[in-house]
Amino acid sequence: MKIPIDLTLSGFNLVLGGQRSGKSEFAESVIERSGGGIYIATSEALDAEMSERIRKHKERRGQDWQTIEEPLLLCETLLSLQNNKKPVLVDCLTLWISNMMSKNKDIKTETAQLCSLSKKIDFPVIFVSNEVGLAVVPNNAMARHFVDYTGIMNQSIANVSNSVVFTIAGLTQKLK
Repeated sequence: MKIPIDLTLSGFNLVLGGQRSGKSEFAESVIERSGGGIYIATSEALDAEMSERIRKHKERRGQDWQTIEEPLLLCETLLSLQNNKKPVLVDCLTLWISNMMSKNKDIKTETAQLCSLSKKIDFPVIFVSNEVGLAVVPNNAMARHFVDYTGIMNQSIANVSNSVVFTIAGLTQKLK
């Protein structure tokens, strides 16, 4: 998928969108132009359907990508790549939040630590995240907390990012 948006690969970058909006494909296409990179997958294959999604993602990326599967220790994983010169794609922050919620992690602290890395690492990172603030208010407390955490994290990452784009129906618009 060719997307006519110029996203400069430097520092932090954020790609937002809904489920199946084309946000991952857009982020991958940006890094593909530089010859591939490192893909940090935050999802876990907890059932057959998710295993199939992960398989399709890997197949779509091809051989030019190194894949690191890390559902929780995102900050530590990014820091471990400090000598890396390839661009990094983190897909996705939304599942990272979900994973942290399931393990009762301090999401506010983890988000602050992630944002602080924007000044500590010297390779480009593209974060993919769902924009969850466009739907109705959920009818249960856990879902409302998830939306709150994700919305606050998206705002925080956007604040420290060099560029932010929004993808809907396969169309990407530059926001920052």
